[in-house]
Amino acid sequence: MNTQSLTLISNGSATGPWTTWRGGSGTFEAVGTFNGGTVRLQKLGPDGTTPIDVGTDTTLTAAGGGNFQLPPSQIRAAVTGSPSAIYAQATSHQ
Repeated sequence: MNTQSLTLISNGSATGPWTTWRGGSGTFEAVGTFNGGTVRLQKLGPDGTTPIDVGTDTTLTAAGGGNFQLPPSQIRAAVTGSPSAIYAQATSHQ
């Protein structure tokens, strides 16, 4: 098994940097103090500048996770509102 685990945010409160996803199915997870905020998985759009939300399963308003399927792309954990102490990761199923 050749898994990929990417730390997208580590003890943060702001949107993380773009990170390379090799493609395939994965799980997005986030924990922390959400304070009514949202943490969502995003991919970089085909224009190379526009972030696109991956979907409702990876849009979190409380600690949890959801599965996703993406081609090779740039991904990030986007934070809105005022969450704190957020940890977010993406792990492949390969």
